[in-house]
Amino acid sequence: MIEVRQSAGGDPLKFEVVVRDTAGETRHVVTMAPATHQELTAGQYSPAKCVEAAFRFLLDREPKEQILARFDMAVVPHYYPDFLAKLPSYLAPS
Repeated sequence: MIEVRQSAGGDPLKFEVVVRDTAGETRHVVTMAPATHQELTAGQYSPAKCVEAAFRFLLDREPKEQILARFDMAVVPHYYPDFLAKLPSYLAPS
């Protein structure tokens, strides 16, 4: 389960994320500039939904324990060049 809570507005937006499974939980702090949110979603999805989709993308590629404890959403494409192309499928309702 991925729980995303926006903890600060402004620039950047700040989120607290908890990822839980049967083995336990990890906690993460994620920032995202409003401009990055616009670039990633064209305003079609909330910032929290965008962060949740990014975590689902990351969890398909690495265990929760390997996801950085603190990061900005703008760094994800540096680690995963296919992130921008794949994100829309993680944002789309299933």
